[in-house]
Amino acid sequence: MFFDQTGLSCRWLVSVLGIQMFISYEDRIPETGPAIVVSNHRSVIDPIVLTAGVGRTLRFASHHYMGQVPLLRELVTTFGAFPFDEPEHRPQQFFKQATQLLNQRQMVGIFPEGATPMLQQTQPNVVGTFQRGFAHLALRSGVSDLAVLPVAIATLEEQTLPSAIPLRLLRVFDPTEPLFDQPGWHPMILYRRIQILIGRPYWITPRVQRQYQGKQARKAVEELTQYCHREITDLLRQGSV
Repeated sequence: MFFDQTGLSCRWLVSVLGIQMFISYEDRIPETGPAIVVSNHRSVIDPIVLTAGVGRTLRFASHHYMGQVPLLRELVTTFGAFPFDEPEHRPQQFFKQATQLLNQRQMVGIFPEGATPMLQQTQPNVVGTFQRGFAHLALRSGVSDLAVLPVAIATLEEQTLPSAIPLRLLRVFDPTEPLFDQPGWHPMILYRRIQILIGRPYWITPRVQRQYQGKQARKAVEELTQYCHREITDLLRQGSV
């Protein structure tokens, strides 16, 4: 398995954090070329463990507030994240930056569940509803030899700190986020043992790109979204056995 410098650094950091990590189906990871890596999301350190599992630099689209919080901002940008801009510019900024990165033959990481499962305690083997932005990106980017790679982060042992940060405190960093306008606390999941399970790539061939037109476009987006959701759900079941 190939590791670039960022992948090796994340592996080292996972070890320093005391996390025992196992990787399954790593032969499915493209060693070169552009890819959109799609994964479930429950912990602030998911970008690090996912990069460690894939072994290549992942450029993550992260929540706006992560680019505003001191220390967290430095952490996410060091490992390749690009936080979303203000709400009115987010869709345009996301597609522009992600397409540029894919054209540079890089890997882009996306958590299509959004911030909800990270801000609310969820069961480790439950996958929330996927937002479809990653599917639109894959189908409209026009990038050749593009793979969409579903990856599951399965928890074998974890610790939950249910009262890490008051949710309303985060409104200081992103007052536009409705999830922060509620009582309660931001939980923090601390992994102890995890399994990274690599799914089967969904290749965006010229034929698939042609389906993203007219009345067929919605069906193509739905098919790709459901494929990744189903693949990650099945992988999580394997990881919890």
